[in-house]
Amino acid sequence: MTAQTIAPTSSTGHLSSARIAAFAGHHAEHCQIEVVAETGSTNADLLARVAQRSLSAATLLAAETQTAGRGRAGRTWLTAPAAALTFSLAWPFAAPLHALVGLPLAVGVTIAETLADFGVAVQLKWPNDVLQGGRKLAGILIETATAPDQQVWAVIGIGINLSIPEPLQEQIGQRAASLPAPAAQDRDLLLASLLSALAQNMRQFESHGLSAFVERWNRLHAFAGQQVLILDQGKVLHEGRALGIDQIGRLMLQPDGGASPLAIMAGDISLRVKEG
Repeated sequence: MTAQTIAPTSSTGHLSSARIAAFAGHHAEHCQIEVVAETGSTNADLLARVAQRSLSAATLLAAETQTAGRGRAGRTWLTAPAAALTFSLAWPFAAPLHALVGLPLAVGVTIAETLADFGVAVQLKWPNDVLQGGRKLAGILIETATAPDQQVWAVIGIGINLSIPEPLQEQIGQRAASLPAPAAQDRDLLLASLLSALAQNMRQFESHGLSAFVERWNRLHAFAGQQVLILDQGKVLHEGRALGIDQIGRLMLQPDGGASPLAIMAGDISLRVKEG
């Protein structure tokens, strides 16, 4: 691949499935790549196709604009045209659904390691957020489904903030991070790099499970050693020192007073740094 064979583009140009495929290379050669101008939710679109048995291979679906993007626990992913890189990857697994526990953590590692190649240092917040400077830069939503032919699929939705306009910041209600301009300059290259890394790591996850990612995740842990609160709908369930994740993706929490560490399962709960 040379600079002459792939035309340059910018963060404001339209995504190109051909350029994404060219940049992604052999790791993603069996993956279908699609780009649409607008859709409600790339995750919902791919899940519908799983149910209809209309997917024959791993499929990347990227949208210039999502009007009904979703986050974890049914929350809305707020964005605006050109403000984020939003896409989903439908990946078939030769494994039962329960074997996919911990997959969001492996995807978080993949995003962080890919962004590091672009000179962007990020940290991971359990269970599925990517932070830069303590602010949310990217989110992950993974939904699983079994097709009528019993094929197990994971639909991996990812949203990465590129440039958040002030009105959207106010609508979100908290300050969000944006990808530094050099890393966002060529969205095709960025998306291709993410796709290539995801393809490699999904195969690794299928072969070795989360164990291949635990140490890597813990090195990127945003709150390692810090006092945190575990909340359910605003109510504090637990508090203690965040230790990291175990081999099945549970957050290990050391309560005050020397009690044995607690293993926190991901669910409709949230983590927050304890103030003071």
